[in-house]
Amino acid sequence: MKRAIIAAALSILGTVSQAGTPVVVGVAASHSGNSWRFDVSLRHADEGWNHYADGWGVYLENGTELGYRFLTHPHVNEQPFTRSLGNVKIPPGTGWVKIIPHDLVHGDGEAYLVELKR
Repeated sequence: MKRAIIAAALSILGTVSQAGTPVVVGVAASHSGNSWRFDVSLRHADEGWNHYADGWGVYLENGTELGYRFLTHPHVNEQPFTRSLGNVKIPPGTGWVKIIPHDLVHGDGEAYLVELKR
């Protein structure tokens, strides 16, 4: 019985400590003239220098990258966290963009659609 409890506890701890892909939990998009600024909030179970959310990009629906924000360190004790990217040029007539987060181990996370309100 004692072994079963210990095995169950270790199984749960192993699941909790494994960081999956980062998740976009919110985006604020604002524009000035013909450029945009994106304030993106991410959540990721950063584990340290070997596994953390290392960036996010702004993309058109067809996959064209419009800008990329590199994240240069883990945010283990800062979750969720928000970082910004400015001076992103959006083609005229574009109504939506995708924000795609990335981590060192798993690669791209799920795309988050952002409506561009002018």
